[in-house]
Amino acid sequence: MGEVLVVGIRVEQPQNQPVLLLREANGDRYLPIWIGQSEAAAIALKQQGVEPARPLTHDLIRDLITALGHTLSGVRVVDLQEGTFFAELVFDDGEVTVSARPSDAVAIALRVGVPIHVEEAVLAEAGLFIPDESDEQDSGPVREDEVEKFKEFLDSISPDDFKAT
Repeated sequence: MGEVLVVGIRVEQPQNQPVLLLREANGDRYLPIWIGQSEAAAIALKQQGVEPARPLTHDLIRDLITALGHTLSGVRVVDLQEGTFFAELVFDDGEVTVSARPSDAVAIALRVGVPIHVEEAVLAEAGLFIPDESDEQDSGPVREDEVEKFKEFLDSISPDDFKAT
């Protein structure tokens, strides 16, 4: 399993649908996952450090886990079937797993502070290779060109493009 980092959410698609971008921790692959507006807002609020006056759904789930005496040890994106990603919440060091949408799993992981992992098979199938801008082996203009290509790629695709044929 490859560990990934949450990079951010982009809302630059033609359908104006948010894309959650997960980036491989020790590599240059990104995993784009189209998500709903409310999940995108929940993730963005946490990334920006906004604390709501009352708990939102993902905050409530975090609080329930603690109140019931369990520990969320991580989340995993485990499968991709017909363009739909599947994730799991991993509790108590792997003793219990619960199926979840990746967007919900990431929103909860950010609130609990646990790692996010992606199965290698999922990264191999849907991951996009984008060289890291901080690598010093290539010149700046090439890196900017690669980033622009990636943005153009995101603008030209839709969730339907990831459905198996």
